[in-house]
Amino acid sequence: MNIKFQYNKTSLQHLEKQLKVRMRNLPVLKNKESALRLEVKRCKDDLKRLEEQLENEISRYDSMFALWNEFNPSLIRVADVHISVRKIAGTRIPVLDEVDFEVTPFSLFSQPKWYYDGINIMQGLAETAILTEFTTAKLALLEKARKKTTQKVNLFEKVQIPGYEDAIRKIKRFMEDEENLSKSSQKILKSLLEQRELEKKREAGL
Repeated sequence: MNIKFQYNKTSLQHLEKQLKVRMRNLPVLKNKESALRLEVKRCKDDLKRLEEQLENEISRYDSMFALWNEFNPSLIRVADVHISVRKIAGTRIPVLDEVDFEVTPFSLFSQPKWYYDGINIMQGLAETAILTEFTTAKLALLEKARKKTTQKVNLFEKVQIPGYEDAIRKIKRFMEDEENLSKSSQKILKSLLEQRELEKKREAGL
């Protein structure tokens, strides 16, 4: 990482502050990533179970195909879908609470007796299908949040933290070299002054 800095104490303090922030936030991000990874796995398992459940429910009623031709699907419709939001590792995720159905009144005398069962079957299939779609959308949101968090962890861990550490090391080395050079210069200057003083004393016959 190409970090802009100057070889002075102010720049050093700024870099140390930036490094401290990232070092403090890295464990938090790692915990968030782990929580999201676990939630993604759980969501994938839920989705697989729901897809299998939906497939089983559909195949279970394939044998009643002839009867379904007599059923009027307009008797039932989804009236409302109740959704809430909860936070998972700091990510807002929608939660399906309930599905409301509206059933059109029909005459028991003019329709087959199994119509009530048909309506219940349709409700069950619709609920499973809606929950499956909802879980698919939830998984996409969790995957996006997990990828984003993983990218940030990698950015901190593999790029920014090593970059700041390297820049801090360079500034400290430069300042140490500068200090050593200053001390050496002072010693040489002191030695020269002492030597001149000694020569003056000799010339004065002291």
